[in-house]
Formats: sequence, structure tokens, C-alpha cells
Amino acid sequence: MTRLNVSKAREEFPDVVNRAAYGKERTIVSRRGKDLAAVIPIEDLRLLERLAREEMDRIDLEDAQAALAEPGENLPLEKVKEELGMSEPRPRAKSRARKGQ
Repeated sequence: MTRLNVSKAREEFPDVVNRAAYGKERTIVSRRGKDLAAVIPIEDLRLLERLAREEMDRIDLEDAQAALAEPGENLPLEKVKEELGMSEPRPRAKSRARKGQ
């Protein structure tokens, strides 16, 4: 993996981008020895984003399973909204008079 300081990365930016895009090379950009950013192939970014989404889904699933395992009654969302005064009133069904009555 290539490591460039900010000044050198600025000078070579078109080449750094081309090496990432076509050569699949990763470049770390640093200042005063501290890593600040990276130029990576777009496929790497897409993979990182997918992995982050999957990790968030896994955490959400674990949280949901833990909540369901808690003692007490599980209430449907609509019931909770109703109890908190957040639900919209449901439209009432119109009653129809039967013929001959």
C-alpha cells in the first residue's frame, strides 16, 4: 500500500486516482506522519459500505431479539402509538342500511 504526504498526493493526484481506478492500488494520504485519508478503488468503497450495512442489520437484529426476550407484554406499534396519542384516527366504516328495512 502506498503512503504519500499531502503535498506529494496533491502533485500526483491524477496518477493516484488512476492507480486506484485501474491498478486497484490503495493510497494513504498523511500529514506530519498522521494518516488522514485514503484513495481506494470504488469496488473497495462499495464493499466497505455493504459490510457496514450488514453490520448495522446484524446489530439491529440482535437488539430486536433482545427486546423480544425481555419480560413483559410485547405491544404492536399501532397500540403504542395509540397509547401515546400519536396515531391518526381510523376512518369509520360507513354503515349501510339494508334494503327492505
